[in-house]
Amino acid sequence: MLNRFEIAETETFQRVISKKDISKIYNKVKTYVYPQLRINPFFGKNIKKLKGEFKDVYRYRIGEYRLFYQVDEKQILIFIMDIMKRKEAY
Repeated sequence: MLNRFEIAETETFQRVISKKDISKIYNKVKTYVYPQLRINPFFGKNIKKLKGEFKDVYRYRIGEYRLFYQVDEKQILIFIMDIMKRKEAY
């Protein structure tokens, strides 16, 4: 049986979603993205591992938005760190 990852939203992420008008995106994250990440947070057409100083961070592409997260394989946990528009992210 596959281990399913748990999702943990950081305080930073929760502050971001409370300030930005991204309720539609956040609903998509909860209903579509989180279930996919729970099964496999490392591979998918919208998932990319970052490089350089952010080599432990993954990004999930959601239209013009990017969701950033880290994975703790030992604890079977995904830390959702931030979400921002692509033009702000890079």
